[in-house]
Amino acid sequence: MNILAVESSGAAAGAAVLCDGTLRAEGYADTGLTHSEGLLPLIDSVLAASKIKIDSIDAFAVSAGPGSFTGIRIGIGTVKGLAYGNGAKACAVSSLEALCYNVPNSKGVICPMIDARHNEVYNALYKWEDGTLYELCAPRAIFVSELLKELPEGTVFVGDGALAYSAEIAENTVNSIITPPHIALPRASGIALAAVNKNFTDAAEISPIYLKKPQAERELIERNEKK
Repeated sequence: MNILAVESSGAAAGAAVLCDGTLRAEGYADTGLTHSEGLLPLIDSVLAASKIKIDSIDAFAVSAGPGSFTGIRIGIGTVKGLAYGNGAKACAVSSLEALCYNVPNSKGVICPMIDARHNEVYNALYKWEDGTLYELCAPRAIFVSELLKELPEGTVFVGDGALAYSAEIAENTVNSIITPPHIALPRASGIALAAVNKNFTDAAEISPIYLKKPQAERELIERNEKK
Protein backbone atom coordinates (compact mmCIF):
# COMPACT_ATOMS: atom_id res chain seq x y z
CA MET A 1 0.00 0.00 0.00
CA ASN A 2 1.23 3.51 -0.86
CA ILE A 3 0.36 6.04 1.86
CA LEU A 4 0.80 9.79 1.60
CA ALA A 5 0.92 11.41 5.04
CA VAL A 6 0.59 15.09 5.91
CA GLU A 7 1.57 16.89 9.12
CA SER A 8 0.57 20.51 9.72
CA SER A 9 -0.54 20.61 13.35
CA GLY A 10 2.57 22.47 14.52
CA ALA A 11 5.01 25.10 13.35
CA ALA A 12 6.58 22.78 10.79
CA ALA A 13 4.90 21.36 7.72
CA GLY A 14 5.61 17.82 6.66
CA ALA A 15 4.75 15.25 4.03
CA ALA A 16 5.87 11.66 3.60
CA VAL A 17 5.32 8.69 1.31
CA LEU A 18 5.27 5.20 2.83
CA CYS A 19 5.33 2.23 0.44
CA ASP A 20 4.45 -1.17 1.90
CA GLY A 21 5.74 -0.11 5.29
CA THR A 22 8.96 1.45 4.02
CA LEU A 23 9.52 5.21 4.16
CA ARG A 24 10.17 6.19 0.56
CA ALA A 25 10.50 9.96 0.97
CA GLU A 26 9.89 12.66 3.56
CA GLY A 27 9.88 16.45 3.47
CA TYR A 28 10.03 18.73 6.51
CA ALA A 29 10.00 22.52 6.54
CA ASP A 30 10.04 24.94 9.46
CA THR A 31 10.72 28.10 7.49
CA GLY A 32 8.05 30.49 8.72
CA LEU A 33 5.81 29.98 5.71
CA THR A 34 2.15 29.43 6.49
CA HIS A 35 0.94 25.92 5.81
CA SER A 36 -1.40 27.30 3.16
CA GLU A 37 1.73 28.44 1.30
CA GLY A 38 4.13 25.59 1.95
CA LEU A 39 2.17 22.37 2.29
CA LEU A 40 1.22 21.62 -1.31
CA PRO A 41 4.74 22.31 -2.70
CA LEU A 42 6.10 20.00 0.01
CA ILE A 43 3.68 17.27 -1.04
CA ASP A 44 4.73 17.71 -4.66
CA SER A 45 8.40 17.43 -3.69
CA VAL A 46 8.02 14.15 -1.74
CA LEU A 47 5.96 12.62 -4.54
CA ALA A 48 8.69 13.57 -7.00
CA ALA A 49 11.43 12.24 -4.69
CA SER A 50 9.59 8.96 -4.18
CA LYS A 51 8.97 8.64 -7.93
CA ILE A 52 5.31 7.95 -7.23
CA LYS A 53 2.48 9.82 -8.92
CA ILE A 54 -0.46 11.08 -6.91
CA ASP A 55 -2.85 8.67 -8.64
CA SER A 56 -0.73 5.77 -7.34
CA ILE A 57 -1.41 6.74 -3.72
CA ASP A 58 -3.77 4.18 -2.19
CA ALA A 59 -4.56 6.01 1.05
CA PHE A 60 -3.95 9.31 2.82
CA ALA A 61 -3.15 10.05 6.46
CA VAL A 62 -3.21 13.38 8.25
CA SER A 63 -2.45 14.77 11.68
CA ALA A 64 -5.80 15.71 13.19
CA GLY A 65 -4.30 17.42 16.22
CA PRO A 66 -4.12 18.50 18.89
CA GLY A 67 -2.09 21.54 17.92
CA SER A 68 -2.58 24.67 15.86
CA PHE A 69 -6.27 25.14 15.06
CA THR A 70 -5.51 26.75 11.71
CA GLY A 71 -2.79 24.26 10.79
CA ILE A 72 -5.04 21.30 11.57
CA ARG A 73 -7.82 22.66 9.37
CA ILE A 74 -5.40 23.24 6.49
CA GLY A 75 -3.99 19.72 6.72
CA ILE A 76 -7.36 18.02 6.94
CA GLY A 77 -8.78 20.13 4.12
CA THR A 78 -5.79 19.32 1.92
CA VAL A 79 -6.03 15.58 2.55
CA LYS A 80 -9.77 15.52 1.99
CA GLY A 81 -9.31 17.24 -1.37
CA LEU A 82 -6.54 14.85 -2.43
CA ALA A 83 -8.46 11.79 -1.24
CA TYR A 84 -11.63 12.82 -3.07
CA GLY A 85 -9.64 13.48 -6.22
CA ASN A 86 -8.03 10.03 -6.00
CA GLY A 87 -11.13 8.19 -4.90
CA ALA A 88 -9.04 6.97 -1.98
CA LYS A 89 -9.61 6.35 1.72
CA ALA A 90 -8.05 8.41 4.50
CA CYS A 91 -7.39 8.30 8.23
CA ALA A 92 -6.67 10.74 11.03
CA VAL A 93 -3.75 10.33 13.45
CA SER A 94 -3.16 12.08 16.76
CA SER A 95 -0.13 14.36 16.68
CA LEU A 96 0.67 13.10 20.19
CA GLU A 97 0.82 9.53 18.92
CA ALA A 98 2.99 10.63 15.99
CA LEU A 99 5.52 12.16 18.40
CA CYS A 100 6.16 8.71 19.86
CA TYR A 101 7.57 7.62 16.50
CA ASN A 102 10.33 10.20 17.06
CA VAL A 103 11.52 7.99 19.94
CA PRO A 104 10.86 4.45 18.66
CA ASN A 105 11.21 1.59 21.15
CA SER A 106 12.09 3.88 24.03
CA LYS A 107 12.00 2.18 27.41
CA GLY A 108 9.52 3.41 30.00
CA VAL A 109 6.56 5.74 29.67
CA ILE A 110 6.57 8.22 26.80
CA CYS A 111 5.01 11.58 27.58
CA PRO A 112 4.39 13.68 24.44
CA MET A 113 3.65 17.30 25.32
CA ILE A 114 2.38 19.96 22.92
CA ASP A 115 2.37 23.48 24.34
CA ALA A 116 -1.20 24.73 24.83
CA ARG A 117 -0.02 27.93 26.59
CA HIS A 118 -1.07 29.31 29.96
CA ASN A 119 0.80 26.48 31.76
CA GLU A 120 -1.22 23.80 29.95
CA VAL A 121 -0.15 21.15 27.49
CA TYR A 122 -1.88 18.70 25.22
CA ASN A 123 -0.76 15.31 26.43
CA ALA A 124 -1.26 11.56 26.33
CA LEU A 125 0.85 8.69 27.67
CA TYR A 126 2.23 5.77 25.67
CA LYS A 127 4.59 2.83 25.96
CA TRP A 128 6.48 0.76 23.41
CA GLU A 129 6.40 -2.99 23.92
CA ASP A 130 7.97 -5.39 21.42
CA GLY A 131 7.73 -2.83 18.65
CA THR A 132 4.06 -2.01 19.29
CA LEU A 133 2.92 1.34 20.68
CA TYR A 134 0.27 1.18 23.40
CA GLU A 135 -1.80 4.12 24.65
CA LEU A 136 -1.82 4.36 28.45
CA CYS A 137 -3.76 7.62 28.75
CA ALA A 138 -6.03 9.21 26.15
CA PRO A 139 -5.25 12.68 24.73
CA ARG A 140 -6.21 15.54 27.03
CA ALA A 141 -5.45 19.14 27.94
CA ILE A 142 -3.82 19.30 31.37
CA PHE A 143 -1.89 21.74 33.54
CA VAL A 144 1.81 20.92 33.60
CA SER A 145 1.87 20.91 37.42
CA GLU A 146 -0.84 18.25 37.52
CA LEU A 147 0.74 16.14 34.79
CA LEU A 148 4.14 15.96 36.48
CA LYS A 149 2.59 14.58 39.67
CA GLU A 150 1.45 11.37 37.98
CA LEU A 151 4.52 10.32 35.99
CA PRO A 152 6.88 7.49 36.94
CA GLU A 153 10.66 7.61 37.17
CA GLY A 154 12.46 7.52 33.83
CA THR A 155 9.67 9.05 31.75
CA VAL A 156 10.66 10.13 28.23
CA PHE A 157 9.38 13.60 27.33
CA VAL A 158 8.98 14.64 23.70
CA GLY A 159 7.39 17.66 22.02
CA ASP A 160 7.59 21.43 22.07
CA GLY A 161 5.78 21.41 25.42
CA ALA A 162 8.61 19.35 26.89
CA LEU A 163 11.08 21.99 25.74
CA ALA A 164 8.92 24.87 26.98
CA TYR A 165 8.59 23.36 30.46
CA SER A 166 11.98 21.64 30.70
CA ALA A 167 12.87 23.43 33.94
CA GLU A 168 9.67 22.25 35.63
CA ILE A 169 10.25 18.71 34.35
CA ALA A 170 13.82 18.63 35.68
CA GLU A 171 12.71 19.92 39.06
CA ASN A 172 9.70 17.64 39.53
CA THR A 173 10.67 14.29 37.98
CA VAL A 174 13.34 11.64 38.55
CA ASN A 175 15.70 10.38 35.83
CA SER A 176 13.55 11.92 33.13
CA ILE A 177 14.71 12.24 29.53
CA ILE A 178 13.84 15.30 27.45
CA THR A 179 14.40 14.78 23.74
CA PRO A 180 16.34 17.45 21.80
CA PRO A 181 14.75 20.20 19.69
CA HIS A 182 15.35 18.51 16.32
CA ILE A 183 12.80 15.82 17.20
CA ALA A 184 10.44 18.02 19.22
CA LEU A 185 7.75 18.38 16.54
CA PRO A 186 5.50 15.73 14.98
CA ARG A 187 6.78 14.37 11.67
CA ALA A 188 4.84 13.19 8.65
CA SER A 189 6.76 9.91 8.80
CA GLY A 190 5.28 9.34 12.27
CA ILE A 191 1.81 10.02 10.90
CA ALA A 192 2.40 7.51 8.10
CA LEU A 193 3.79 4.79 10.37
CA ALA A 194 0.95 5.19 12.86
CA ALA A 195 -1.59 5.04 10.03
CA VAL A 196 -0.47 1.54 9.02
CA ASN A 197 -2.29 0.10 12.04
CA LYS A 198 -5.47 2.15 11.64
CA ASN A 199 -8.69 1.78 9.70
CA PHE A 200 -8.96 3.96 6.60
CA THR A 201 -12.39 5.44 5.99
CA ASP A 202 -14.11 7.91 3.72
CA ALA A 203 -12.27 11.23 3.99
CA ALA A 204 -15.53 12.95 4.96
CA GLU A 205 -15.37 11.17 8.33
CA ILE A 206 -12.08 12.81 9.35
CA SER A 207 -12.47 15.46 12.03
CA PRO A 208 -10.03 17.55 14.10
CA ILE A 209 -8.84 16.63 17.59
CA TYR A 210 -8.95 19.99 19.34
CA LEU A 211 -9.25 19.10 23.10
CA LYS A 212 -9.84 22.81 23.81
CA LYS A 213 -12.15 25.35 22.23
CA PRO A 214 -10.47 27.95 19.98
CA GLN A 215 -9.21 31.00 21.87
CA ALA A 216 -11.72 33.33 20.20
CA GLU A 217 -14.58 31.06 21.28
CA ARG A 218 -13.24 30.84 24.85
CA GLU A 219 -12.96 34.62 25.06
CA LEU A 220 -16.52 35.02 23.77
CA ILE A 221 -17.81 32.60 26.42
CA GLU A 222 -15.91 34.49 29.14
CA ARG A 223 -17.36 37.83 28.00
CA ASN A 224 -20.89 36.40 27.96
CA GLU A 225 -20.45 34.95 31.44
CA LYS A 226 -19.47 38.40 32.79
CA LYS A 227 -22.64 40.05 31.46
